[in-house]
Amino acid sequence: MVSGEYSKIRDIYGSLVFDRRAMKEKLNPEAYERLIAAIEGRQKLDASLADTVAMAMRDWAVANGATHWAHWFHPLTELTAEKHLSFTLPSSDGSAVDVFRGKDLIQGEPDASSFPSGGRRSTFEARGYSAWDPSSPAFIIKSAKGGTLCIPSVFLSYDGSPLDLKTPLLRSLDALETRSLKLLKLFGQRGVRSVRMTVGAEQEYFLLDRSRAQQRPDIRFCGRTLIGAQPAKDQKLDHHYMGAIPQRVLTYMENVGRDLARLGVPIMTRHNEVARCQFEFAPLFADANTACDHNQIMMETMRKLARSHDLRLLFHEKPFAGMNGSGKHINISLMDNEGRNLLKATNNHRRNVIFLTFLSALVLGVSEYHSLLQAGVATAGNMFRLGGHEAPPSIMSIYLGQTLTELLSQLDKADLKLPDKEQLDIGLSKLPTLTPYDCDRNRTSPIAFTGDKFEFRAPGSSQSIALPVTLFASIWAWGLERLAEMIESRAAQGAEPIDVALDAVKEAVKKGSAVLFEGDAYTHEWHEEARRRGLIEAENTPEKIDLFLRPKNKEMLEQLGVFKGSEIEMLHEIRLDSFERALEIEVSILYDMLWEGVLPAISKQLILEKKSFSALDGLDFREGEPWKKYIRDLGVFKAALIADAQKLCALKEKMAALDARARADLLVKEAVPLMDSIRGMCDAAELLISADIWPYPLYRNLLSLSA
Repeated sequence: MVSGEYSKIRDIYGSLVFDRRAMKEKLNPEAYERLIAAIEGRQKLDASLADTVAMAMRDWAVANGATHWAHWFHPLTELTAEKHLSFTLPSSDGSAVDVFRGKDLIQGEPDASSFPSGGRRSTFEARGYSAWDPSSPAFIIKSAKGGTLCIPSVFLSYDGSPLDLKTPLLRSLDALETRSLKLLKLFGQRGVRSVRMTVGAEQEYFLLDRSRAQQRPDIRFCGRTLIGAQPAKDQKLDHHYMGAIPQRVLTYMENVGRDLARLGVPIMTRHNEVARCQFEFAPLFADANTACDHNQIMMETMRKLARSHDLRLLFHEKPFAGMNGSGKHINISLMDNEGRNLLKATNNHRRNVIFLTFLSALVLGVSEYHSLLQAGVATAGNMFRLGGHEAPPSIMSIYLGQTLTELLSQLDKADLKLPDKEQLDIGLSKLPTLTPYDCDRNRTSPIAFTGDKFEFRAPGSSQSIALPVTLFASIWAWGLERLAEMIESRAAQGAEPIDVALDAVKEAVKKGSAVLFEGDAYTHEWHEEARRRGLIEAENTPEKIDLFLRPKNKEMLEQLGVFKGSEIEMLHEIRLDSFERALEIEVSILYDMLWEGVLPAISKQLILEKKSFSALDGLDFREGEPWKKYIRDLGVFKAALIADAQKLCALKEKMAALDARARADLLVKEAVPLMDSIRGMCDAAELLISADIWPYPLYRNLLSLSA
């Protein structure tokens, strides 16, 4: 039975993807080889080849039930966008024909006026362009009446400015590959033609019963609870983590996995996470561009199937106060075209020097540009997650593990001694043996080396991984360039690059040592130490978003060609605007929930208690003082909440008169503390009010999935 299920997955895997297998089947050998050369960047894709590919892609898509096609792109909203066009058009004789030409494949012209541009485009300058990205395969999203061929694309303004996340991603990957190849050629690796970043993004999420969740305006419109008292059983017991998956959830997971298999997205792992009703998917590694597309496909598939299973899916980073939030751990490595992982220690002496060089290049890059990574994960949702005792702090540090840390700190010592483990001889007198896998034991670090890859844990679960990956690749590319310069300057004296590389590694680690930390990143002591090391340059989310605009950050990204001209200012403005909008919505929803639900509920309970207490008139009842205090407490809560609701209203009016940056500061410094105060009183009042009077489903009911 098990083998039969697996064979079914094999049969359908990639069936809705126009991948190399489908290309080879539908294209003639010459066209196929030319297309692969274009995908790999070895030649330009000309118009004649585009026509051939478009015809093959159309025939394949129509044969698989597609009725429409769309350029599928990642606007700066961090979601995806698509404009469907029909394959079938009328001909001159009144019949219908399927039409899809090379020029349709290569370029589209969607209206760009409603997509965020950071104020860089006037409304009347609405035209935008979508352009096919052949390096990521097209796929079909099925629907009840057919399906749509989705063609991964970049999205540009009329003047060529990117309005998407894919364009800077592709630029950063190109910058990283160029510098990786340069360094490998210095080491004599002239047979290596390409280096690609590989990415696997773990996806955490919550599932709730949809009918219950929809009764809460905060979940419906904000994706998280703005009020809610802690249940008696929250995370006090740890049986949920990696326990038996509830059957209803398992059925959902199986259907998600099956749909994703058809789309060529391989889900390797599924399990319960720490919090109640929290779960995780983890896919197989793919090249970074495809992995970013896969994560967006996964999230949209999960949303669609959650509705069909009568579930409410939450990607918010902190849906429930006092419980673990959700992150998106991004696992990152580098692979050359011969299949070698450049971050994997081996028993080959030369390759271990290469490994240390690539590793130290990232250490150097993060030490210099850690503020960019901090800016890239600064979102409204992550503001509530990062720094809690279930997520790393926003302070960027790197954990390398005991073996590598000792190795790098003792490169200039002659008598190095390391713990006895399974060892690999690096073959150089100054170096000890290496362990092939020094397991990550530190779950508090935002960046950790986990044996043959780095794991970037700070991104939030609702984020597109494109921007964090773009910034990570850019920082690494900068570090590799510095290492190459160090090695070239030493090799100019006549030494072999491989022989002087360790001196460059030692210098890079010394310069980057501020970002290396092996301890508990939650402690107050580390935060004070991080401040002394210069790793804390912003105190709140708007200030962290402002780090995009630091002159050194802008200069580095522009020199690498990742962001050009005013593009980084546009990104900053859009992300600041997204932050404001998210919190402004929460302010309005909380205000509505107070007046529509919480305050009337307190009044109902007050009336009920007053009537009950009045029923005792004339009776010899001398123990009524606690009851009177209870009634007074309800009155105090109501009066205080009315006053705070008025403050919320005044804040909304005040924000309307401010510019974007001032609104962001007001939200962080005044609105968020006020909302926390309101929440505290609402949660206390919830415990004093009958469950049948309280207007919203309680945590204990929300966090219980019905069969």
